[in-house]
Amino acid sequence: MHPKTAYKVLTADQMAALESGSFAGAPIDVRDGYIHLSTAAQLTETVDKHFAGQADLWVAAVDLEALGRAIRWEISRGGAEFPHLYGRLTLETVIAYGPIEHADDGTVRLPVAG
Repeated sequence: MHPKTAYKVLTADQMAALESGSFAGAPIDVRDGYIHLSTAAQLTETVDKHFAGQADLWVAAVDLEALGRAIRWEISRGGAEFPHLYGRLTLETVIAYGPIEHADDGTVRLPVAG
């Protein structure tokens, strides 16, 4: 069974685009034809692998059920299934967001609403 929430890592400019209503994707998303998302369990590795050394990053919690058929679970890094969004990420499907922070053990803290 797949989780109902996934996470998107965003730069400050990308977060500003999302806050204005929707986000078409980072350059890699546009190139691949879908927006890359990660589960909670995959998030820290995604940040460490693809965003190492970058500052001013944000993470958005995305309601996968609200996106319906636009979400496809596909095999990616290490043979694991990742959620991919075929379409724009809209602010109305984001349930929480905030700047990326790490816990004492190095894992990325998940954003919480309100």
